[in-house]
Amino acid sequence: MNQESIDRINELARKSKSQGLNAAEKEEQQKLRKEYIASICMNLRTQLDNIDMQETDGSIVNLGEKYGNKSKH
Repeated sequence: MNQESIDRINELARKSKSQGLNAAEKEEQQKLRKEYIASICMNLRTQLDNIDMQETDGSIVNLGEKYGNKSKH
């Protein structure tokens, strides 16, 4: 998600609190919020997939390889 989209989300939130939004603006706000949440989820999933843990036997296991293949991104 780019900075322009985040700025637009914030602009619509401010307008919503002060004046209210028309139907088109509400729809745009919902669309942008869904994109933002999807972006955050993808970033979190990527970070979690890159975690390595050392097992008790000394071997190192990448959690993304162990658990990440169960659900598609």
